[in-house]
Amino acid sequence: MPSPAFLPVHQLSAEIAAGRLSPVDLVDDCLTRTARLEPKLQAYVSVHAAEARLAAEAADKAIRSGHRIGSLHGIPIAVKDLVEIEGKIAMGGTAAWKHRVATQTATLYRKLVAAGMIVLGKTHTVEFAYGGWGTNQKLGTPWNPWDAGTHRTPGGSSSGSGVAVGARVAPWAIGTDTGGSVRIPAAWNGITGLKTTIGRISVHGVLPLSPTLDTPGPITRSVEDAATLFCLLQGADPLDPRTAGHTDCDPWPTLRRGVKGLRLGGFPAAERAGVDAEVLAAYDRSVGLLASLGAEIVDVSLPTRFADLGGINGRIMSAEAYAALADLVDDPASPLDEDVRPRVRAGAAISSRDYLTALMERERLKRTYAQATQGLDGVLTPTTVTPAIPIAAIDQNTTPGMLTRWVNFLDLCALAVPNGFTAGGLPLSLQIVCPGYDEAMALRIGWAYQTATDWHERLPPMAA
Repeated sequence: MPSPAFLPVHQLSAEIAAGRLSPVDLVDDCLTRTARLEPKLQAYVSVHAAEARLAAEAADKAIRSGHRIGSLHGIPIAVKDLVEIEGKIAMGGTAAWKHRVATQTATLYRKLVAAGMIVLGKTHTVEFAYGGWGTNQKLGTPWNPWDAGTHRTPGGSSSGSGVAVGARVAPWAIGTDTGGSVRIPAAWNGITGLKTTIGRISVHGVLPLSPTLDTPGPITRSVEDAATLFCLLQGADPLDPRTAGHTDCDPWPTLRRGVKGLRLGGFPAAERAGVDAEVLAAYDRSVGLLASLGAEIVDVSLPTRFADLGGINGRIMSAEAYAALADLVDDPASPLDEDVRPRVRAGAAISSRDYLTALMERERLKRTYAQATQGLDGVLTPTTVTPAIPIAAIDQNTTPGMLTRWVNFLDLCALAVPNGFTAGGLPLSLQIVCPGYDEAMALRIGWAYQTATDWHERLPPMAA
């Protein structure tokens, strides 16, 4: 068989079940690739090679003795360095916390281990997870594997998770999304990312940026794998009150039903200005394909521009981040990323009245969006305005989350899937936005799209 590193998780699971692949060989392949590519990729802040190999040996013995605990037993995964593991360093992307040892373990990590999965290591993040470009001045910026010659934006804040999955050094990874931090890395690394609704997946033990907006989610190579990881991670957790009262979502009964008869809102004409021409062309082709599969594409007029929604999202984010991090960012001696410090410090200028007004405005705008999209199964947009750009071209006073932040602000869910390439070979992405708690619909639409295309199967040059 080919190197297992190039197979999606659902195929890896089938190979292990059939006895054609052992967790030992799979983990060794991932770690060998990591050792070869990591000096340039910088996907990880720490690689847990010894622990992963021990876990793989244990999984292999258990499976061979008839004690396989489930379809994910022996499957490796990478975890963003916001996820706490008791006794291990959890830096949250900042050099100021390089000796910070976690005193608790995240609920989602416990679920991974309980399923028999093997954690390969902790992946890079933008400092405090506050930034969409994927850069980190102090700890290093991962290298986007789609351009071996030019250091391009990996997407943030889950930069290392996106690069690890894109470069095929990990079959999938955990990210978090406050304004696009799962979807942007997925878009720029040619992979799939699911932004879940608040309360779907516990954030206990996940270092917070903005508790109102933070959502963990899967970064994978396919929609099918995203559905699998989503199902494992979701569920009520007494340690996270926001998970209470939500019935678990089962995407499997509807995943393969296709899009025939679905009503999907198109990208509003007013939002197209300023979007890269190749991004728009790929988007238009994607919409045409979904229409050919039987979806009804509906012109939709939304009551508020995405940029305006994203702006309020940013105020909430800054206010909540500053409340938690003021002592650190106000100390000029703290070894912080000087692109991130002012983003957090912006929260100092937001009064309690302004913050509470933003939260109230959010509730009003959620209602107006629901009214404007009533009868639609989802809304389609590009995921990013541009393909990945050179690191040297970044304006750190801007955000690449213009088309993603509004989704967090309105408590929606969304799926990013590859939908083409630029003439220069950089991946492009389609965003499928659905009502909150309807991840099953986003996955259904995405599965139909991926079944009809092969963009998600393409390999970046640095993965070879």
